[in-house]
Amino acid sequence: MASAPHPAGGDLGRRIAARRLQLGLSRQDVALRAGAAPGYIEYVEEQSATPGVGFMLRLADALETTVRELSGGEVDLPSGAGRGARRAHMVELDEAMCWTLLGDHGVGRIALSTADGPVLLPLNYQVSEGEVVFGTAEGSPLADAADTEIAFEADHIDDAFSKGWSVLLVGTVHAVTDEEAARRLREAAYAATPWAGPERRHVMVLVPRRITGRRIVVPDAPGDSDEL
Repeated sequence: MASAPHPAGGDLGRRIAARRLQLGLSRQDVALRAGAAPGYIEYVEEQSATPGVGFMLRLADALETTVRELSGGEVDLPSGAGRGARRAHMVELDEAMCWTLLGDHGVGRIALSTADGPVLLPLNYQVSEGEVVFGTAEGSPLADAADTEIAFEADHIDDAFSKGWSVLLVGTVHAVTDEEAARRLREAAYAATPWAGPERRHVMVLVPRRITGRRIVVPDAPGDSDEL
């Protein structure tokens, strides 16, 4: 039976450990398949190692995959392309954990209705005193949605271990029309400056009425357990 690894020292180690666990293999199993010492498999998983091409070819064969996949050549693929993990299960998150996972800023998505139908848009966000602040451009779909109900979602996907979490907020979004208040919010949101450009200075605030979240727990993965 596969043993749970210590947190891997780099992306290569994480991908190797994840693939080994997906196959239900121990380090000894992989070492035997790859013609290597178990201690070296442990070293590659837990340290920022740079194995040679010959070893990587044998390791990829042992793990029934490719060197390209192990080395991160598929990183530009959409998140969630990996296979589901063994013994994974879903847990509901309480409101406090949802806010913890959102942090003070990041990138999420909003869902809203327009004249052309529903749209889903990515954008930067800032959390401020139980509300979510967005910067947008005048005349944008978000600006036009002022005083309507929207949905906001943020998540994190860990492809290496086929796990992740998502948080959903539903509520009314308002435009901040007081210029002094808008200026203070823009200054407070320096860490969440819109990636798409500085012209997005129209400030919108989402006041959530419902907050829900879910997490995929993988007991074999670092940081997870059956008790989480």
